Amino acid sequence: MPFEKEPAYTHGQAPRTAVLLCNLGTPDAPTPAAVRHYLAEFLSDPRVVEIPRLIWWFILHGIILRFRPAQSAAKYASIWTPEGSPLKVWTEKQAKLLQGWLGQRNHQVKVYWAMRYGSTSITAQLSALKAEGVTRVLVVPAYPQYSATTTASVFDAVYAWAQRTRALPELRFINHYHDDADYIDALAASVRRHWKANGRSERLVMSFHGVPARTLTLGDPYHCECMKTARLLAARLGLEEAEYTITFQSRLGRAEWLQPYTEPTLIALARSGVKRVDVICPGFSCDCLETLEEINMEGRHAFLNAGGQEFHYIPALNDDPEWITALCRLSERHLAGWPTQTPAQPATLAASRGAALAKGARQ
Repeated sequence: MPFEKEPAYTHGQAPRTAVLLCNLGTPDAPTPAAVRHYLAEFLSDPRVVEIPRLIWWFILHGIILRFRPAQSAAKYASIWTPEGSPLKVWTEKQAKLLQGWLGQRNHQVKVYWAMRYGSTSITAQLSALKAEGVTRVLVVPAYPQYSATTTASVFDAVYAWAQRTRALPELRFINHYHDDADYIDALAASVRRHWKANGRSERLVMSFHGVPARTLTLGDPYHCECMKTARLLAARLGLEEAEYTITFQSRLGRAEWLQPYTEPTLIALARSGVKRVDVICPGFSCDCLETLEEINMEGRHAFLNAGGQEFHYIPALNDDPEWITALCRLSERHLAGWPTQTPAQPATLAASRGAALAKGARQ
């Protein structure tokens, strides 16, 4: 595997530190062609679909990519904004706010954002950071709960870039923060604000993204971490066990996934006499197709159609100040030990450059 060309290096540069905030990804446009391109990359990841490659290739290219892009494009179109995909918009805003917050704390840190699939790739952003002289990178997945299907796939992309890079920066990774006190506080605050503005429903439904059930028995901690997040959030809100429900959404294929499933649960709640529900998706730090369309549109329709009277979706944390504060404190803890606050003095850097040039350095 050939190495990528190294960017020009000038002796006497101050070492730089960066945070790379990584989210899942999104099509570039709500069109069948753009969605097909995105799904082909996303669903080709062996972390996402653990079916033998040859069998899956025929299913993916012979069936899924022939029919699903048009259906998914219509769903994306229903939530698209003038600025583009909500997931991209919110991820970019979070990175800008994180940059500003760290700057206020006197950290000399660059913050970039990247997507695991689609445009603004992890590979492209790491190369851009390296070209700017960054020598230390903290990789922050946008997924509070660890899963091999999401978090590990982000790490795979970083490692793949590293295999093609000659002079590597120092790398650190955040695996999870499902039980981080600041994250739980931000979630609880968002629920309380919703209750204050809209009143309180009979049941709080906490819907997490689903994964195949077999991943739990194979050792993936995702299910356990979702359950802990829900338990901690319920405790912070003072909820009794009968006042909240944990569910899993976004099934793919016919295999069993983590249960209970979100939409059937909403239907069952309505049919049992529950008239009003609040739904929050704690595993999504940004609103996206899975929250805005699958929950706030499809889930709403299912609940009301089954006899429910009021459905309230509590938005993702997005650019909530308490969430940005939590994200910053989390980053600070993982940046600890790296010199992020005291840049080298110009005179010191000039002297270092002079000494290198005197010994025969080219630049």
